[in-house]
Amino acid sequence: MKSLPRRNALRGLLGGGAVTVALPLLDCFLNGNGTALAAGAPIPVRFGTWFWGLGVTPGRWKPTKGGTDYDILPELKPIEPFKKKITVFSGFDVMLDGKPNFPHQTGGPGFRTGIAPPTLAYPGVSFDTMIADAIGTRSRFRSLELSAIADSANSLSGRGAGQMNPSETSALSFYARVFGPDFKDPNGADFAPDPAIMARKSVLSAITDQRKDLEKQLGTGDRARLDQYFTSLRQLESQFAMQLQKPEPLLACKPVGAPGELEVGHEVEKVAQNHEMMARILAMAMACNQTRVFNMHINNSASSLTRRGTTTSHHQLTHDEQIDEKLGYQPMATEFIKDLMQQWGTFVRILDEIREGDRTLLDNTLVVAHSDTDFAKVHTIQNLPVMFAGAAGGRVKTGFHLDGKGDPVTRIALTAMQAVGADAERFGSGSMETKKPITELFA
Repeated sequence: MKSLPRRNALRGLLGGGAVTVALPLLDCFLNGNGTALAAGAPIPVRFGTWFWGLGVTPGRWKPTKGGTDYDILPELKPIEPFKKKITVFSGFDVMLDGKPNFPHQTGGPGFRTGIAPPTLAYPGVSFDTMIADAIGTRSRFRSLELSAIADSANSLSGRGAGQMNPSETSALSFYARVFGPDFKDPNGADFAPDPAIMARKSVLSAITDQRKDLEKQLGTGDRARLDQYFTSLRQLESQFAMQLQKPEPLLACKPVGAPGELEVGHEVEKVAQNHEMMARILAMAMACNQTRVFNMHINNSASSLTRRGTTTSHHQLTHDEQIDEKLGYQPMATEFIKDLMQQWGTFVRILDEIREGDRTLLDNTLVVAHSDTDFAKVHTIQNLPVMFAGAAGGRVKTGFHLDGKGDPVTRIALTAMQAVGADAERFGSGSMETKKPITELFA
């Protein structure tokens, strides 16, 4: 394979001027060791994920009854007001096929990609990314990634080969990104295309020949990475083209003022504040058709949450705290789960408060909430806790508890993809591969 300089870029002419497109980091840049709505159009269906790390407490989360009459155990109390709009899954597993279970690195990526990771690198395309490719091209942002905890690398969304979509960690920065100077109010009287967007719109077409020449010099791995890179750029161009058109009026779009600056950290009290601010901005971003796909991560897989006044983390407690003989669980670690589930209830409520015709934003969205483990103390990836919230615009039945009885968790992912309009007949690999969505949930 030919070695190329790191500063290599593709150059061409557009409108009489020179344009340059930088390239992603490819293997050939490294040394041998790799060290260096029109009126009347239907309201769009949205999709999102909501992730929390370190699972649940055995005996306090999973319902004991199936169907619509499922019972609400202590850790699910925050969703009780929305029980009819939430489906709880249990008994769905991440299959390993003889591969090791890397703590905090296997359950989340295994569910999202359908691949039990053989290494610590992100192994494949996440199902939320596949959904964004299908429904995220008619909004300003193909998807939005958020982390309420101070960790921009806290993400489970990506295209594989270790490539992850970085997360926004500040509510104020998130607001500026979505509702800053580039925001076009769909209900505004005036509309003028941004000249900067017009200049960027057709950059790719100017470097087509150079791209083909470059591909001839690359190995198989680099060609795959370059294809992923240009797929993303093509999607950006499609979104630029969309921004050159006057937005369709959206009555639910009512942006509020920017939030105040908030210190972002790992204390659960700060994370809860940041999360609620982000959730409100995100809800309005969807109502204003700035995005149709999102990924919210409230904490990270190896949860670094702490509580004000102590440096002992949630993660450390799951390992070191003794199980109380009378209670039957770890009381301080369980308090963190209680806090996380309270925020899940807050997130659902915020989406359900926004009216869109006869429904709410939640009704027109499908949110997949999940963790990376069942019982964090022993890192189990069987019986992965997962929930659906919302009805995907009426495409999904809601308000159930479904026990998968050991089926692969990829059945849930495939169900979500098909429900929101992604063209997927199968998902996963090895024992995780499935062609069987949970059809009883389809309306």
